[in-house]
Amino acid sequence: MTDALAVVQEFGDAWAAHDLDATLSLITDDCVFDSTGPAPDGIRHEGRAAIRAAWQAIFADPAATFEPEETFASGDRVVQRWRYSWSDGHIRGVDVFKVRDGRVAEKLSYVKG
Repeated sequence: MTDALAVVQEFGDAWAAHDLDATLSLITDDCVFDSTGPAPDGIRHEGRAAIRAAWQAIFADPAATFEPEETFASGDRVVQRWRYSWSDGHIRGVDVFKVRDGRVAEKLSYVKG
């Protein structure tokens, strides 16, 4: 799978299924994830182990959902606007992905705030 949009779609499907292992299998070994918090810059997580630790609580919450609002690609970059909801609230944001060799190499996340 080399199409960036298809990679991010599969990534999103695994995320929506709350399947952390499947989601992590779709990132590169050296993947970078910039989280949305704490403000103003979030935290940079590098590599599968750090990203697993960062995402574990989200995947463990059955009420947590990400709903894509718009997704588009240009070359190896994919931009996705989304809504993240949990049991008593939600936020909206944007992810900027970089895909390399059929896997997510960067996921830079931003929220409206």
